Amino acid sequence: MGESWKLVDHPKLGKGKTIAVIVLDGWGESNPNEYNCIHVAHTPTMDSLKNGAPHHWRLIKAHGKAVGLPTDDDMGNSEVGHNALGAGRIYAQGAKLVDLALASGKIYEGQGFKYIKESFQTGTLHLIGLLSDGGVHSRLDQVQLLLKGVSERGARRIRLHILTDGRDVLDGSSIGFVETLENDLAVLRQKGIDAKIASGGGRMNVTMDRYENDWSVVKRGWDAQVLGEAPYKFTSALEAIKKLRAEPKANDQYLPPFVIVDESGKPVGPIVDGDAVVTFNFRADRMTMLAKALEYENFDKFDRVPYPKINYAGMLEYDGELKLPNHYLVSPPEIERTSGEYLVHNGVRTFACSETVKFGHVTFFWNGNRSGYFNPELEEYVEIPSDSGITFNEQPKMKALQIAEKTRDAILSGKFDQVRVNLPNGDMVGHTGDIEATVVACKAADEAVKIILDAIEQVGGIYVVTADHGNAEDMVKRDKTGKPQLDKNGNIQILTSHTLEPVPIAIGGPGLSAGFRFRNDVPNGGLANVAATVINLHGFEAPSDYEQTLIEVVDN
Repeated sequence: MGESWKLVDHPKLGKGKTIAVIVLDGWGESNPNEYNCIHVAHTPTMDSLKNGAPHHWRLIKAHGKAVGLPTDDDMGNSEVGHNALGAGRIYAQGAKLVDLALASGKIYEGQGFKYIKESFQTGTLHLIGLLSDGGVHSRLDQVQLLLKGVSERGARRIRLHILTDGRDVLDGSSIGFVETLENDLAVLRQKGIDAKIASGGGRMNVTMDRYENDWSVVKRGWDAQVLGEAPYKFTSALEAIKKLRAEPKANDQYLPPFVIVDESGKPVGPIVDGDAVVTFNFRADRMTMLAKALEYENFDKFDRVPYPKINYAGMLEYDGELKLPNHYLVSPPEIERTSGEYLVHNGVRTFACSETVKFGHVTFFWNGNRSGYFNPELEEYVEIPSDSGITFNEQPKMKALQIAEKTRDAILSGKFDQVRVNLPNGDMVGHTGDIEATVVACKAADEAVKIILDAIEQVGGIYVVTADHGNAEDMVKRDKTGKPQLDKNGNIQILTSHTLEPVPIAIGGPGLSAGFRFRNDVPNGGLANVAATVINLHGFEAPSDYEQTLIEVVDN
């Protein structure tokens, strides 16, 4: 081991305590009210931790600039949150990386753009992604800039395959987004560029499945985008969305797939040999499956019928381990020297566990977008299969109990110095918008925390309980004054997205020295400060370029 990995011993905190790092997914802190599922739920464990404020419980930032996103209006998400938790430093992320590349023009200088440009003379450029200004998976203004940029650089024929949102933004906002896009396309057509919307559908029904939960979602998109086949055909995207939204119980998230056809009923833009394709979402989790279908020579998840020979690039690289896709317009942040790697180099034995939907977050994202072990002799990662084929509000307890039991066993085995887990309930059930189920989910997560804390108590260890971003603490859309927003029928509008709220961090346990407390001089602490804090608790000083620790030891 090179000297560079050697961490300096902490002057006041000893080594050898078992440390549990528990991440409650989607668990923010907000005003107590009936739409705050964390407040409504019976959560005695988290309540007791909160009573440890200010010395053992405080709030930290989990959104915006604190996690490398462009502005503090940008809600955090699980990927950037776990990157920050694991890396201990703030890296330009997702949307911000794309913004910088678009602003500097660098996006048009990289290998990815050169690769898709090969198709501009004879083929069509297809852009596929979520049409939204939510800023979670994609942003409409980036698509607008990209359209302008590619058309100035030789793209003569452009087709868009749009996925409507209604999850990160208001249901029904799809109509306005399509109007904006159509105006831009009309301007391009005036300049002699053949630019049109070719297909569409709701994000949860078409294309944007994740974690290989349901390949039929991707197939529905493939049929519309590549084959030009769908149950609904329209002559314009605006007509498509207005008519499909007029159906009973219609919702942007679940609109059926549709294809745009010309006067003779022929699809205006199926993907064929010699075309270029860009998936413009910057967030990976809901583009990875389509990327596999577009890229993999050997593919058996559904019959692709024709598999066109195309030049495909992602907006970003969606999976660093799989090198997927092979080509991308914007390079990922170089996250190296993560806390997990340092700790392994310093002999800290690590156990990581979650269920499928968040397993990558305590492994891949935590480790700086790296799959696999740093050192298999010192690390064990356990994935508990998530329920597949159901929406999470049907089983809101999810696998919280199983995660907690596995983690308890790991703690009591004495084999590990650190256990880290993600309890997904608040986030995954919060996303369904089902308030009653989310209350059940929060209670289940709280019970899981108790099981882990009891084990830490037994072995004389230390716990760090935190979250990656908000969700379950506010389930209603609010107007400028903070009051719940009503729809035209006078019903409250449910909020299914993440939030801008801070998240708690609680530190305690019998392994702590008596004079420990949160520092007063890090008022703007965020998720990236957690890594240095955890390194301290293992008995080491953090690397000098890490965001500073949240804790101090004071002599009694």
